[in-house]
Amino acid sequence: MNFLRALLQRRRTESEMDAELRFHIEAFAGDLIKQGIPEEEAHRRARLEFGAIESHKEDCRESLGLRLFDELRCDTRYALRMMRQNPGFTAVAVISLALGIGANTAIFTFAKEVLLTTMAVPHSDRLRVLTWAPGPKSNFTGHSWGDFGPVLAAPFPYLLYLDMRRQNDVLDDLVAFKDLYQMTATVDGQAESVDGILVSGNFYPSIAPQLIAGRAITPADDFLSATPVTVISDEYWAHRFGRSAGALGKTVNLNRVPVTIVGVNAPEFKGPKAGGTPQFFLPVSLQQQILADPRGSMLARNDFCWLMMMGRLKPGVTDQQANSSLDRTFRNAIHTTIPELKDADIPRFSLIAGSRGLDRRTRVFSKPIYLLLALAGLVLLIACANLANLLLARSSTRQREMSLRLAMGASRSRVMRQVLTEAMMLAIFGGAAGLLLGYWGKNLIPSLFDDSWHPSGLDSQMDWRVFAFAFVATLITGLLFGVAPAWRCTRADVNSGLQETGRMTATRPKAFLGKALVVFQVSLSLLLLIGAGLFLRTLINLRSTAIGFNPEHILLFDLHPSRAAYPASQRAPLYRQIELKMAALPGVESATLSSETLIANGHGRDCFSPTDNLALLVDGGSPWDISVGPGFFATMGIPIVNGRSFTSRDNQHAPKVAILNQRLAKEFFPNTNPIGRTIISCDAGSTPVEIVGVSADAKYDNLRNPVPPTLYLPYLQDSDAGGMTFELKTSASNASIITEIREAVRSIDKDLPILEVRTQTQQIEATLTNERVFATLTTGFGVLALILASIGIYGIMAYTVSRRTNEIGIRMALGARSTAVLAMVLRETLLLALIGIAAGLAASAALTRLAASLLYNLKPTDPLTFFAAALLLTIVALASGFTPARRAASVDPMQALRHE
Repeated sequence: MNFLRALLQRRRTESEMDAELRFHIEAFAGDLIKQGIPEEEAHRRARLEFGAIESHKEDCRESLGLRLFDELRCDTRYALRMMRQNPGFTAVAVISLALGIGANTAIFTFAKEVLLTTMAVPHSDRLRVLTWAPGPKSNFTGHSWGDFGPVLAAPFPYLLYLDMRRQNDVLDDLVAFKDLYQMTATVDGQAESVDGILVSGNFYPSIAPQLIAGRAITPADDFLSATPVTVISDEYWAHRFGRSAGALGKTVNLNRVPVTIVGVNAPEFKGPKAGGTPQFFLPVSLQQQILADPRGSMLARNDFCWLMMMGRLKPGVTDQQANSSLDRTFRNAIHTTIPELKDADIPRFSLIAGSRGLDRRTRVFSKPIYLLLALAGLVLLIACANLANLLLARSSTRQREMSLRLAMGASRSRVMRQVLTEAMMLAIFGGAAGLLLGYWGKNLIPSLFDDSWHPSGLDSQMDWRVFAFAFVATLITGLLFGVAPAWRCTRADVNSGLQETGRMTATRPKAFLGKALVVFQVSLSLLLLIGAGLFLRTLINLRSTAIGFNPEHILLFDLHPSRAAYPASQRAPLYRQIELKMAALPGVESATLSSETLIANGHGRDCFSPTDNLALLVDGGSPWDISVGPGFFATMGIPIVNGRSFTSRDNQHAPKVAILNQRLAKEFFPNTNPIGRTIISCDAGSTPVEIVGVSADAKYDNLRNPVPPTLYLPYLQDSDAGGMTFELKTSASNASIITEIREAVRSIDKDLPILEVRTQTQQIEATLTNERVFATLTTGFGVLALILASIGIYGIMAYTVSRRTNEIGIRMALGARSTAVLAMVLRETLLLALIGIAAGLAASAALTRLAASLLYNLKPTDPLTFFAAALLLTIVALASGFTPARRAASVDPMQALRHE
């Protein structure tokens, strides 16, 4: 404000000087004209004569700017001197701000990485992902990913992609890609599991990601007759080859297919899917060789959707124009590739933003991140209120100083600028410290999302946006906690401020704002404490829920043999051989395997019905199913309550059998013994399956969902078993057993890597990642808010006691007991706390409902959590006010009266 006033004054001064200069020039020129000098020559001489005035004006301008600069420099030097003279106050202020700004910076850095970072390619803002959704009458052959969870984008058949690419006129080009997971890479005789991605030959020329070595995949590489090549990620290049140039041209076996490394991606390019960094980029033409899909090559089929499509809008083309044009292209291509499909069956086409590629992370993390940002913002707001309170208290102790300044002629705006400068200096130091804390803690939040056996792939990097955020947070913070004290200083009464006895008369009105800030702090702190309590209790409730099996001493690892190495007929014998090897290892009590890992967010559903009631559908038609080994129920501790368990004799040569859990048994065969009854798959030509046992109910996918109707099938009768999870009941240390496991598998197949070794307990904890993150961070925020609130309460009560020293002395001189004075101060402290708690309870009752979906077995207005948080805050408030109260109770009446 002062700066603007100075600038306006400067402009007025310059305007006045210009008017005066013009007046003198015109007057002097008039005198010359009267002397007979021509008008033009007279004005020229006048301008030359008064050139000194113009020079003087420039000097005045420079003087005005220097004066403003000097004042700002003096304000800054004075603010720094005040900070040095009050190191305790400065330390509390800077540390409080650093914690608030640091927490916000760390969370913003994480949010920026997850929600804002785009693909490291040119013009990523113009990238669009193609997708479709089934219409009301659609019977489009193939399936959308929506069948298995949140829809990112729907896939397309390869022939449809080729046809749409030929007809495209709104995109620079149309590219296709397909994720590949858990391939087996063998390099120099060492096998490991890797992820990859199939890309069309035009992917690199069109999307234009940067390479740091070698060359990219070209259209010439995307032919069945071409030599198999691959581009690897920078991370894999560093991990596997130590960034050696010798990696280029090296042959690697992927699922036993030899491919040649021809290039290395830049570290910034993570692929077309946010959150995933495939190690190998391969041409689409290698689909059948790499996957060995029993359905055959997908390149010549128009009846199976598997490829994702992406393109970059041409300059000047809008989304509406592109969507309309591509919709027509999509329909024309479907009529060309699938002529038998009717118009009513064609799905609805659409474009979605592709600057981040396929972005599942935004959908998964957006709500938690926004909630964490809001909570961190509340912490910063509490810190601002706390420091405003401290500055208000300090401004009252500096009342004589400010009154003296005003009495000596300083303007109120000048005093206000000085106090604001001091507040901004505190904010700058706090912001700098907060930015440093944010840098140190930028990977703390991503690490909370890591599983115990592999990283989450989340990474936080600081860039200009983080610095801009920290700068804006610092600026707003300085204004938030600096305006009130600055305003208070400008309202000081000069006469009362210069009188020592003015202390008592100005006490109560001037303490009101500080007490209001304390009430505000307490209410926000209670809100954070209640949030922390709700998330902590949710985590405790989930961990204590009954799961139906015993996870202790269960070691897990996965195997995903490639179809190229192990066709369908060879997979079950391979698993049986490994199962027997595992069971014979020392320290292993029993071993089994399953097609799905229990409580791993897995899903496996199929359509079955009792043979005597084919119309019966369970949960929309499909019970959850899982293929397991003979010792599965004994190893996992799931009781068989009726009938028998599976044995090694339940193989492909024996009649098909199954075990139901109790819930499925009740729904398929209510009030009837299911043993000996049969069920049948909905697939055409399937044979009946006999029920040989009923197991106790056990959790399947996660801890939140209830036990689903579950069907257990023997994997030995599965004609096309996929990847498997092995479960080992152990009595020895995991470290020694893991080494034995690797050697046992290597003795069977040296090119078969074991994957994701972990315990069942760790696996269950991995499904609680979000709950654990919320509980950890909200608890940290709650503790920080509690500390800040206690500082605020202590500060305002200490200030109140110091301002009321005269009053307390009079009370004690008139006979008041020390206990009465102690009770008086504590009563005032309790009143402030109770008012803040009441406001906080009301706010919490309204706001915690927004987090109801994140809680488990707990109401958002849980009375126990609300009461415990309120009680804790009350105890902390009384403890914070006890020291000032004891100081008041120990006041010497004579000394207090003499001091006044």
